Amino acid sequence: MESELRIERIRPGDKVVALAGNPNVGKSTVFNSLTGLNQHTGNWPGKTVTNAQGKYRHKDRNFIMVDIPGTYSLMANSAEEEVARDFVCFSNPDATVIVTDATCLERNLNLVLQTLEITPDVVVCVNLLDEAKRKKININLKELSKQLGVPVIGTSARSGEGLNELMDAVYNVTNEKAITSPLKINYDDTIEHAIAILEPSIEELLADRLNSRWVTLKLLDGDKTLLKALQKYLDFDLMANISVAKKLKEARDVLTAAGIENDLFRDKIVSHIVCTAEKICAKVVTFESQKYNRTDRKIDSILTSRLFGIPIMVGMLAVVFWLTITGANYPSELIATFLFWVEDRLTDFFVWAGTPPWVHGLLVMGIYRTLAWVVSVMLPPMAIFFPLFTLLEDLGYLPRVAFNLDNLFKKACAHGKQALTMCMGFGCNAAGVIGCRIIDSPRERLIATITNNFVPCNGRFPTLIAIITMFFAGVVAGPFQSIVSTLLLTGVIVLGVMMTLLISRILSQTILKGIPSSFTLELPPYRKPQIGRVIVRSVFNRTLFVLGRAVAVAAPAGLVIWVLANIHVGELSLLSHCAGFLDPFAKLLGLDGYILMAFVLGFPANEIVVPIIIMSYIATGNILELDNLGQLRELLVSHGWTWLTAVCVMLFSLMHWPCGTTCWTIKKETQSWKWTIISFLVPTITGIVICLIVANSVRLLGLV
Repeated sequence: MESELRIERIRPGDKVVALAGNPNVGKSTVFNSLTGLNQHTGNWPGKTVTNAQGKYRHKDRNFIMVDIPGTYSLMANSAEEEVARDFVCFSNPDATVIVTDATCLERNLNLVLQTLEITPDVVVCVNLLDEAKRKKININLKELSKQLGVPVIGTSARSGEGLNELMDAVYNVTNEKAITSPLKINYDDTIEHAIAILEPSIEELLADRLNSRWVTLKLLDGDKTLLKALQKYLDFDLMANISVAKKLKEARDVLTAAGIENDLFRDKIVSHIVCTAEKICAKVVTFESQKYNRTDRKIDSILTSRLFGIPIMVGMLAVVFWLTITGANYPSELIATFLFWVEDRLTDFFVWAGTPPWVHGLLVMGIYRTLAWVVSVMLPPMAIFFPLFTLLEDLGYLPRVAFNLDNLFKKACAHGKQALTMCMGFGCNAAGVIGCRIIDSPRERLIATITNNFVPCNGRFPTLIAIITMFFAGVVAGPFQSIVSTLLLTGVIVLGVMMTLLISRILSQTILKGIPSSFTLELPPYRKPQIGRVIVRSVFNRTLFVLGRAVAVAAPAGLVIWVLANIHVGELSLLSHCAGFLDPFAKLLGLDGYILMAFVLGFPANEIVVPIIIMSYIATGNILELDNLGQLRELLVSHGWTWLTAVCVMLFSLMHWPCGTTCWTIKKETQSWKWTIISFLVPTITGIVICLIVANSVRLLGLV
């Protein structure tokens, strides 16, 4: 089973360390601080749950750090919990580090105590000591270690404090230089009697491969997922053993006689663990003030209130968009100038080399110019938007967004976590689809996946911003133009959110019927963002990653566009013939054939929709960049654009098929062509219907 989880050892002496913990305790910060760039990510076999592995050398040992999914429990109620449990149980890590939050230790001890029932090779990391100090919370780490029977190390991972001591403890545990004697949790007499009946038979069969007491508890609990995992790990079925089956029935009879059925059994186990955590914390945690989280509560009383929560959220979104719009213009111009200067040098080279014109056209005017447009238009907004978005995430605000929208998504019979995946879609819809993994319910995960495209990704922002500026904000001169553009763009985004809720509701009442599931949403404490770390992480992990994928699909798109625009049948190019074929249908949508063709050809990357329109109108066969938006507006108006055309293009840009990268990601995540096709059709049909209604209503009213 270890090989299936793809743990990469450099050499036999390497030690595998599992990093576990609740969400929002700084586990990933510990992981990133230790491993740096020596890490890679992937999927757990058979699961759409991300894993991360990294290398770290301490003293004379190499450690393979495995960041397992954040979870509150090992009871396996979700894919994340199942993966975390199976890794700790069956992958035989040399040590398991449980990262806890010093500001809410009692809740975190639930996971610690469950893990101690599985393995003695545990190191407890009490992280966020700096936050605890700020809130005047004191933790007696020595006493906590004594109570738990395993090493306990305090850290502030954001500043690197205590990480060396943590690895010292891990080194000692993995090299048997530290003797652990984990706390044994004793349950009530009836449960202990049932354990005593069954455990000897289990212990004999397991032969020290697993903790027999823990396996006994899980058999009494009737955990079906664990039984499957046990059978796979042991290569035999425990339940097929006559002695085990007989003793299990006898033990369950004892529980039944005492009125303890399966659900009550689990409740008693959990309750006892919670009570044990309370008793331990009463001995080791002291508060200098009972108002330690008063500031956070005051802030939350405003940011999550019914009256101000959503308006403030929309206002913050508008500020992020305003900074993105105003900040991206100048660097975008600089990058475009440089890239098109390079294009001129490439042209000089091809002329000097005497290559045929079609080679120059295909490689430079087609592929390179498409890439130049994508990079110059897409890179600056992403380089601004992603760090700002990550700063809000690092600050602890995004969970508040999910809290504010939870009731709306519940009314749409969808999952509250969909708010978070929707936010991820603002940067890249493919990233938003991957983010849907955090939703446990398969039904609600599919709803979030299908509707993620209703929020515009970074590739659609340039189109929306350009049209808003040319046809609507252009009536306002001076610095107020960017403010008007921001307000209109924010309105478009709000419309996208409303459509997300509406379509989620329709899906939940038709092809994906079901009742919305509940979930635990933790509001982490507000923290001072680490601006340097945020910028590096957002640029490398998000901006360059998304840009790389866009470039990969834009290059072949540029080739196809150039071929269609330069191969003629009669007097018209193939592009013009295709546009003419689409024109009647496009007119019904308030568009024209060239616009609809641009959306079709922009399937690989939304960034190239506008340049294709420009190329088609100018009929030069090359993607061009006009000097300013004023010239572009004149070009569009001369080809029949009105304010209605602009509105319909914006609506269709907001609601049409996902780009190629997103479709590929949906197929990979759902492992189904059926749901990929549905994810393609739902926004497309919605966009067509909305544009039909708007365009023809305006025409009937005689407003154009």
